[in-house]
Amino acid sequence: MYQDLAQQGLRESATFDRATIHAIQRAAETGVYDIRGWGAKRRLPHFDDLLFLGASMSRYPLEGYRERCGTDVVLGDRNATHPLHLDTPVTIAGMSFGALSAQAKEALGRGASEAGTSTTTGDGGMTPEERDQSKQLVYQYLPSRYGMNPDDLRKADAIEVVLGQGAKPGGGGMLLGQKITERVAEMRTLPVGIDQRSACRHPDWTGPDDLEIKIRELREITDWEKPVYVKIGASRTYYDVKLAVQAGADVVVVDGMQGGTAATQEVFIEHVGVPTLAAVPQAVRALQELGVHRRVQLIVSGGIRGGADLAKCMALGADAVAIGTAALIALGDNHPRYDAAYRELGSAAGYFDDYQDGRDPAGITTQDEALAAGLDPVAGGRRLANFIRVMTMEAQTIARACGKSHLTHLEPEDLVALTIEAAAMARVPLAGTDWIPGSGL
Repeated sequence: MYQDLAQQGLRESATFDRATIHAIQRAAETGVYDIRGWGAKRRLPHFDDLLFLGASMSRYPLEGYRERCGTDVVLGDRNATHPLHLDTPVTIAGMSFGALSAQAKEALGRGASEAGTSTTTGDGGMTPEERDQSKQLVYQYLPSRYGMNPDDLRKADAIEVVLGQGAKPGGGGMLLGQKITERVAEMRTLPVGIDQRSACRHPDWTGPDDLEIKIRELREITDWEKPVYVKIGASRTYYDVKLAVQAGADVVVVDGMQGGTAATQEVFIEHVGVPTLAAVPQAVRALQELGVHRRVQLIVSGGIRGGADLAKCMALGADAVAIGTAALIALGDNHPRYDAAYRELGSAAGYFDDYQDGRDPAGITTQDEALAAGLDPVAGGRRLANFIRVMTMEAQTIARACGKSHLTHLEPEDLVALTIEAAAMARVPLAGTDWIPGSGL
């Protein structure tokens, strides 16, 4: 139909395209802003704008079948007596029970454990399903304090103090009423069926000095055994990372704006924060200037999709990555086999417009017991473990091609950029030149 309109000489506006017109019409009719889940859908500078320089003559590659390329990583050995030892630098980001079903949380734990890595609780507390199946579990300490339990802090293997999330830095999360079942309500001390909005800041501190006191308090609760992470939503990344380190963080997690969310205002998702690609070099520069790069580990999250993204993050200076949306896709979310059911919800497989509604036919982003029962945690966990292994092997393949015997040996010198914007953000040369925009060289 639209081809026929073009043949008539009609041309769609790039500024007021059909989606924009629909959003204006919806707002005019309802008088409320749009709330949805997932993450930013518009094109943003990303890791696809970087390429690796494989070895040939001036660099020698490693033989893939005979020469080792290490992938192990230690997280949190700055202060903690029991840091996390992971087989792969791919971790699972925090996603709450409430946003996800209990079966999905169990599957995440199973998959992470099988792949030799850690998973994270998310808002709303720790479930027995997740703790029992996670060999290494990170407990998120969020502004909402939903589900907060000192005993669970001690059961965890690390603590992540969440100051912000990439999809909504400066804003609190949401969990719509259709996901607030009796179990979720009990864990969060909320009324059943009522929309929940999380706080945007912690109630018991107002700045970095207070954060230092809180981190010491958390260390005392856990006998100084557990690593303490600090997670920030990428915005003023350089300054936030410095403050997190000075407050005592063992690990800093930087979440770029391509990260997902269970539900928040769409205007937040599309217009607040900075792309992950732009945030990583700022975080690394802050760590380097403090003299703690690699001693305070950096985890990068927000739109990480595969082994190439992992390798590029490592080359830019990260120690590990965290996957969220990609992990849910690996479990089976938005699979084409559910397309008809997604269309009944007003979406379609692969569009991810159902996260906030709680009616996910894949049984992942739902609290409906009948739908959740359709997800097999064992099979889902196996798929996730397979995906993490593939990510890791892909990154190893790239590292060997660059002549590196460990993923952490990748460096900016191994990268070039395809666009001026990516070169400026990543601080690597534009392909075919020695020019790094803004460097004065």
